Amino acid sequence: MEITKEMAPKEIIARRVAKFLKDGDFVNLGIGLPTEVAKYIPSKIEVLFQSENGMVGLTGVDPNHIDPDLTNAGGQPCGAIPGASFFDSATSFALIRGGHVDYTVLGALEVDDHGNLANWIVPGKMVPGMGGAMDLVVGAKTVIVAMQHTQKGAHKILKECTLPYTALHVVDYIVTEECVLKQTRSGLVLMEINPNYTVQQVQADTGATLIVPKNGPMTMKL
Repeated sequence: MEITKEMAPKEIIARRVAKFLKDGDFVNLGIGLPTEVAKYIPSKIEVLFQSENGMVGLTGVDPNHIDPDLTNAGGQPCGAIPGASFFDSATSFALIRGGHVDYTVLGALEVDDHGNLANWIVPGKMVPGMGGAMDLVVGAKTVIVAMQHTQKGAHKILKECTLPYTALHVVDYIVTEECVLKQTRSGLVLMEINPNYTVQQVQADTGATLIVPKNGPMTMKL
């Protein structure tokens, strides 16, 4: 699927993240934008979604049949596939800490050139708590940050995070509406680029120096 200029940034991000997922994957989707990823999984692929509040088999909600007792980790109404499993938080985090989650997809306030993540607090602002992010980014096999590239024009991808860390050296990929970045020992590699942007534009919107492959980045497709 080609990306058009009319597509919403969040749709671009969610559709591209969905392309990472394979049949049989066990996946945790964070609150907000990451939950949109589930909408774009092809019907022929079976992916099991886990919610850290104690559920495997999470699915979207039917607005005409909302069960007030069935919510995801963000407290939002959700659905459950046939055969879904429910359990306590201890079991849920045993799955996470035990390395059974193939992918965790979550948002971020900041990510830096070293794969460090800051996504749980802005100093001076009230937050409900750190949630399961610290466990997820350490326990999951692959960590994908799904977020818009900038915040009102300010850089979110930096040489070094300025906000309190969630975890260090954990991010594998960053997916934004502008590009796909891969974290390496040398820094962030510009793997794919939205054809409506230039490398120069992406670099200008990024607070870290990107590594551009010799033949240039691939074109992002959905």
